Amino acid sequence: MIPHRAFFNRFMPGLAIVIAASTLLGACAETQFIAQTVKQVSKKSDAEKRTIFGKYKIGNPYQIKGVWYYPKENFEYDETGIGSWYGTKFHGRKTANGEIYDMNGISAAHRTLPLPSIVRVTNLGNGRTLNVRINDRGPYAHGRILDLSRRAAQLLGFQKQGTASIRVRILADESRALARRLKGDAELAEIGTPITVDSLPKPKVSSQTLPVIGSNEQISPTPVSTPEPAPVVEPEQVVASAVSEKVTLEPVPVQTNIFIQAGAFANFDNANRVRAILSSLGSVKVSPVLVNGRDLFRVRVGPIKSIADADHMLEQVIASGYTDARTIVD
Repeated sequence: MIPHRAFFNRFMPGLAIVIAASTLLGACAETQFIAQTVKQVSKKSDAEKRTIFGKYKIGNPYQIKGVWYYPKENFEYDETGIGSWYGTKFHGRKTANGEIYDMNGISAAHRTLPLPSIVRVTNLGNGRTLNVRINDRGPYAHGRILDLSRRAAQLLGFQKQGTASIRVRILADESRALARRLKGDAELAEIGTPITVDSLPKPKVSSQTLPVIGSNEQISPTPVSTPEPAPVVEPEQVVASAVSEKVTLEPVPVQTNIFIQAGAFANFDNANRVRAILSSLGSVKVSPVLVNGRDLFRVRVGPIKSIADADHMLEQVIASGYTDARTIVD
């Protein structure tokens, strides 16, 4: 019988090799498993991202009840009007850009802004302000400028009333960042920083020692550092940093009035002619206004007492041939 110590000394080196080899194979297998898992997670994340954020979409012109709408990128958008909300009937259905509508999330439908965009919505009746993601087309009623999710309407304080006078302002930097990432043609280190295009080839930097002509000396190359690529800002990061259930309060006018604006004209005579045509509908005024450095004359009917009256007046103005008419809150 081999003594215990002799047995240990004789067989232990071989056993250690077997254990090391097993450990190495196990580590390789684990590495392969982790790599495969990462690939699966990445693929799943991409698929989930497409489901959650849909595709970036502007869309073609379309018509609602005889009125044409022209979707476009407008990073200076700022408008007042009447907001509403939509809920159970559309819950779980696809939105215009392929997302799934969640009435308990913070989102909204707009007729012309890019999908998705991020806007700041203020209830002009109580000052409540909320950042919202636009991911659908609508509203389909002429007198509305935004259809919010049920949860957004709750947070803004008008779910029970159904409608409210609101102001909608696009968050330009956040909307641009979200558009870039979903288009897949650029990376943003952070909102407001320069854009790095994915598709551009990145030059490789190398160095070597070059002899000096006529001398045995050599020049040591100056080290060249390659700048680190800017970190990618994913869509969920942009939305998470901008959109939440956080409600803030903004100062609002003590009293607001509702008007129907038939149009804004460069020529006073044209504006006055429209005033005369619409005068049978109610009080119509022509007032000068400076828009983007241009002197215009806007024609407005009002003020109007209620949202219901404004809806009725808007339909009458549209029926009179002024299909660009809209409801304004001042």
